[in-house]
Amino acid sequence: VQLQAFGGGLVQAGGSLRLSCAGTGFTPGPYAIGWFRRVPGKEREGVSCISSSRSGSMTLYADSVKDRFTISRDNDKNTVYLQMNSLKPEDTAVYYCVKYNGTTADYDSWGQGTQVTVSS
Repeated sequence: VQLQAFGGGLVQAGGSLRLSCAGTGFTPGPYAIGWFRRVPGKEREGVSCISSSRSGSMTLYADSVKDRFTISRDNDKNTVYLQMNSLKPEDTAVYYCVKYNGTTADYDSWGQGTQVTVSS
């Protein structure tokens, strides 16, 4: 399965966006889901992750987004969200959502990301 990220766009600094993550026929509940972002010429950056529902949907955030971004899941809608507030120009990137593969101990299901552009 490929997970698709939706909801990107152009926003002014200080604004907000909510990204959504879903996959055709995919139920995210049993999986840890992560959000990454990538800027051309830079290493990809892990932004946030949420553990499986059975593990209590615990959340982690990169220091660069802590207290500004919130990850959540809606199992009824089979969707994981990334609420991004107080956006900064340095948040500009393509954002991807992926699921954690416990067998490989890595994230997979990379799909099409969504562009977030924050203007100053």
